[in-house]
Amino acid sequence: MTAQKYRIRGRVQAVGFRYFTDREAGSLGVKGWVRNLSNGDVEVHAEGSSDSVKAFRARLESGPPLARVSEINIEPAEVQGFEDFSMLYC
Repeated sequence: MTAQKYRIRGRVQAVGFRYFTDREAGSLGVKGWVRNLSNGDVEVHAEGSSDSVKAFRARLESGPPLARVSEINIEPAEVQGFEDFSMLYC
């Protein structure tokens, strides 16, 4: 089990990015959460097998059709043992 934290920059709010992230996480068996940040970025905590987290990151890099990802900052994260993936509202 591995965990990563992502901060995604670009045109990633008001384009369905959180919904896309939730759907992709579900299809890959990734657990964790996604949320919009007040500065326009999106933050994601993802955990699962090394392969599923790697595949998830690749999907985040492209995002949904209306998104334009300009940068993804990646940090290792502590495994929290989430049972599902959810969208957080701040």
